[in-house]
Amino acid sequence: MGNSQLLYRGSEWDFDRLRRAYDAIERVALDEMGLDTYRNQIEVITSEQMLDAYAATGMPLMYAHWSFGKHFAREETLYRKGAQSLAYELVINSDPCVSYVMEENTMTMQALVIAHAAFGHNHFFKNNHLFRQWTRADRVLDQLSYAKRFISECEQRHGVLAVESVLDSAHALMSQGVSRYMPQRSKRDSDVAAKAKSRLAHQESTYNDLWRTLPSRPGESRENDEEHDSKTELIENAVLPEENILAFLARHAPKLQDWQREILEIVRRMAQYFYPQRQTKLMNEGCATFVHYEIMNRLYEAGRIDEGAMLEFLHMHSSVVTQPDFDSRRFSGMNPYALGFAMMQDIKRICESPEDEDYQWFPEFAGNGDSQETLRDAWSEYRDESFVLQFLSPRLIRDMRLFAVCDQANTPFLSVEAIHDEPGYREIRRRLADLYDLSKREPEIEVTEADLKGNRRLVLTHRVRHGRLLDKEECHRTLRHIANLWGYRVRLVEVDAETGKTICEYDVVAMP
Repeated sequence: MGNSQLLYRGSEWDFDRLRRAYDAIERVALDEMGLDTYRNQIEVITSEQMLDAYAATGMPLMYAHWSFGKHFAREETLYRKGAQSLAYELVINSDPCVSYVMEENTMTMQALVIAHAAFGHNHFFKNNHLFRQWTRADRVLDQLSYAKRFISECEQRHGVLAVESVLDSAHALMSQGVSRYMPQRSKRDSDVAAKAKSRLAHQESTYNDLWRTLPSRPGESRENDEEHDSKTELIENAVLPEENILAFLARHAPKLQDWQREILEIVRRMAQYFYPQRQTKLMNEGCATFVHYEIMNRLYEAGRIDEGAMLEFLHMHSSVVTQPDFDSRRFSGMNPYALGFAMMQDIKRICESPEDEDYQWFPEFAGNGDSQETLRDAWSEYRDESFVLQFLSPRLIRDMRLFAVCDQANTPFLSVEAIHDEPGYREIRRRLADLYDLSKREPEIEVTEADLKGNRRLVLTHRVRHGRLLDKEECHRTLRHIANLWGYRVRLVEVDAETGKTICEYDVVAMP
């Protein structure tokens, strides 16, 4: 190995070495692997800054909230005491794609992070259909900057406690602030201004109660004041049921002021931004891990990094893709890095060195000799549950020793319901895919009734599937937040999704 070809020697790094490593990694990623990425912005930060960004949901610009400080204090304590390590990197789905690397990293770690985040995650963000449909990468940083500035101004005008109260309620509803079936169309500025003007005119017209007693001028028609007071104009364009509770409250809650509505919209946009990431954790991390593994190996084969750097890389890579056994104290379910990387490697094997079994299970791409094109297509067109259903192979099921086990609380024994045969492989794939299906993991709750003319009651309906009811204490706390935003009584009804039979009901009133 010629020393003149090496990108670096040893563990120390400087910006010159970072630039050389970035250029070499970029050539492999774009020219050899055919990746398609946003522009990259690499930022070197301290461990303290990494903790700060990690505590604030991984965003580079974020408004202030007590929950972020609480998260920061916890993570910092665990980190300083050695109870846990920090993430190697953070990456933002934006254009340019922002990747954070820590200054405490070694040079090999910096190269791994650049390959993993700046090219693996970056390619996935730009090309996966969920991110293309639900997010606008070119607007993310501007939206974050606006949110931080707007909420800071609200704190100065209306007080920290008032803003904090709205944010607390909005954060409690983030998982119900997502439009799952079609993106929320952002209202035009003219529509928003017209609605604000209408509310202001209504407030002015009702400021003095004697105003209502004045006779109308000839030819002038005045709306019935009681009907106008019900604010029916806020709901005239609403279509119920509405799954996005945050969006509904932001646009139709009778008592909210304009600045409070805008805060709800800010949190709703953030919830929508994270929605694709929640559906593609397995694929996103698997893609980035596969990309960094390929790039680092190709750099080594080309003589650009030495044996010492390669051994350091393999040690770090192995710790990332380790899958603890089910009886290990470290076990917390399937490691998305481990399963995602294993599936990407398996797809490459099926494309390049298939077995007879692979031709039967994957006739579309087995033996096609183009693993990169097959992987790029998978990264573009699938999300976690569909990826598992389509690409998990019998061989990988055997290698990872996966079974389907039924453990019922009312029976004294376990039963193995899917083993390593053809029906078992299909059942294991289906059950594993279900673990990544958000529609089966999160409650289906919709706004089904909003009475704005009478008692102003808001009715939510939870369609219960497989007997999974909401936790009563958690339900009451969340409904209290909804009632505080709505301003009036809120009822939640849990109904059986199959029969429509009412199971239980909750009623909560707004706090004074």
